[in-house]
Amino acid sequence: MALSALGVAAVALPSCGRSEGIEQTAELLTSEGPLPKPFTVPLPVPAVKKPVRTDATTDYYEITQRVADVEILPGRRTPVFSYDGTFPGPTIRSRSGRRTVVTHRNKLDVPTVVHLHGGHTPPEHDGYPTDLVIPEGGRLADHVGHGSHPLGDVSKGSREYVYPLDQPAATLWYHDHRMDFTGPQVWYGLAGFHLVHDEVEDELPLPRDERDIPLMICDRAFDGDGRFRYPAIDQSLRHTPGVLPEYMEGVAGDVVLVNGAPWPLLEVDAARYRFRLLNASNARRYRLRLDGGASFVQIGSDLGLLDRPVRHPHIDLAPAERSDVIIDFSAVRPGTRIVLHNDFGAGSTAVVMAFVVTRRAADDSRIPGRLAHIERLDQQRAVRVRTWHFTRGIVGGHKGWTINDRPFDPERMDARPRLGELEIWRFYSDLHHPVHIHLSPFQIVSRGGHPPGRFDRGWKDTVDVRPAEYVDVAVRFTGYAGRYMLHCHNLEHEDMAMMSAFETVA
Repeated sequence: MALSALGVAAVALPSCGRSEGIEQTAELLTSEGPLPKPFTVPLPVPAVKKPVRTDATTDYYEITQRVADVEILPGRRTPVFSYDGTFPGPTIRSRSGRRTVVTHRNKLDVPTVVHLHGGHTPPEHDGYPTDLVIPEGGRLADHVGHGSHPLGDVSKGSREYVYPLDQPAATLWYHDHRMDFTGPQVWYGLAGFHLVHDEVEDELPLPRDERDIPLMICDRAFDGDGRFRYPAIDQSLRHTPGVLPEYMEGVAGDVVLVNGAPWPLLEVDAARYRFRLLNASNARRYRLRLDGGASFVQIGSDLGLLDRPVRHPHIDLAPAERSDVIIDFSAVRPGTRIVLHNDFGAGSTAVVMAFVVTRRAADDSRIPGRLAHIERLDQQRAVRVRTWHFTRGIVGGHKGWTINDRPFDPERMDARPRLGELEIWRFYSDLHHPVHIHLSPFQIVSRGGHPPGRFDRGWKDTVDVRPAEYVDVAVRFTGYAGRYMLHCHNLEHEDMAMMSAFETVA
């Protein structure tokens, strides 16, 4: 019932893909029918989820995955895969070191897996791609495996995910991670914020409350009725993974959404605001720039605060990367509109959203010169170097994406790093590949033998590896022994086998 209700519009897609330019590894999927003018839809802010109960150590949440009709394009309804009936899903706010338990109930017609992206999480709760949650009322026989691979730890109807959150304050997000079908299931709506707070962040005089706003930026394409278009080979999302051949480099839509709204408008006070930027696109990269001479002050990266603030004229974000920034509107005259541009886009994707300053207001926030202490990982102390090549390859007799010339096999462990040991992981790339490592944060130590780039500071979990480039990162896995993932976060690449499993050992 859920898939038929979703009514995804890609069964008979024409060959409408075209290259998205040298800054993208993706093909453009265009919308049918009229689209709204930019800056006419108010920016929504995802609701904060309330726990169903709490005790001395733990907050407990329940989330239902189901099809919901939501208004994305004004006046039209879009059926989405949702967490609790919304796109994006509800925001969870947690405290560092306080356990969060989230029970997900699957009322869709397809299996799901939930991954807390950036979470320092035990392996059984990390969202290994074959640890499926079978739909309520479904039969295991309907989901006997993905290709020739056996299933992992399968739950029927619901699954409890336990997050110790023994980590600093950071902007995390949760999303589907089902093997072979992550791309369409995230595209159809399975993504939401999970924000972690701590005492270090609390003591800083940064903007907070209604001036601390998460912004989930992604792109989509729509049919004339307002339904999502996606070029899946198998529209049932049950059997054959991947996209139509012309979209194998990645799917990029022509509508930019922020918190699920197309090119929205946010009214702001003449004050400082903190924005938690997340690129939740399947494949699109962004270069975000403010007009009118405004700029960003970056205070955080993927996995927490920087050691000190850094001013940028623009912010580059590959899929899954985050950047916490301060925008200071205090000197802007009320009535002024400031546009957030995307310099890696063209046409309809060249703008993202706009801000309108409405009034003067009191503001006791400031940006301190020091933010957080960051331990520097000394690459000279690394016990080994591991090399990973991210390239096109042959997968099951067809074109696909490989790591070290091998497609993903969930039963094969391609590395066994020892807990507590520092390693250098070197990533080589043929095209744009945003590389994500599960479990532990890393630091970028060099690009092509040169110093890290301007957006490489702080603790990271995803690194933008550009065409014909190699990047070295220093990583030290801690806390939990078990199976984890390394993969490209271009979701079409991921679904077409650009993943690798590793096992941390004590």
